Amino acid sequence: MVILLRPTVELKDRYINFYEEWKESGEKMVLWVIAKEPTNFQEMLQSMIDTEKGENLPEGWVPDSTFWLVDDNKTVLGAVNIRHQLTDDLFNRGGHIGYGIRPSERKKGYATQLLALSLEKAKELGIQKALVVCDAWNIASEKVIINNGGIRDNDYVEEDGNIIRRYWIEVE
Repeated sequence: MVILLRPTVELKDRYINFYEEWKESGEKMVLWVIAKEPTNFQEMLQSMIDTEKGENLPEGWVPDSTFWLVDDNKTVLGAVNIRHQLTDDLFNRGGHIGYGIRPSERKKGYATQLLALSLEKAKELGIQKALVVCDAWNIASEKVIINNGGIRDNDYVEEDGNIIRRYWIEVE
């Protein structure tokens, strides 16, 4: 069984293991929040608390909530960032929900579970219809979105030609 937990100091070592694995993979850290250097762990946690409250936000940012997907052993399997509202940029290419699963735990169904649990959190935040996006080449992520009820909207083409697939999910 997996659950979503708010980031906490009790999971520091497990989160750092998650972070290091992703960093060592050489892949781009798809969530801006996991790309944050966790050296000063308490400061990182405080910044997440602040952004959820809408405090100390960088220019143009919206409040967001971060959760970690953990299993029964409290292993951090993934992370999700839920934006409480959309800016024009988020409407085009960021969406309400951004998520990622650690490289060693992919293709096990965790992303589908993570998005489903995230939609429950989005509902608690008052989001009735969530925008979830992925790059057109990311077929696995697209399947996760569709499996969670995603209805395709118009694509967004970035300046470099990258195509962003945009999906809306009714939050029930």
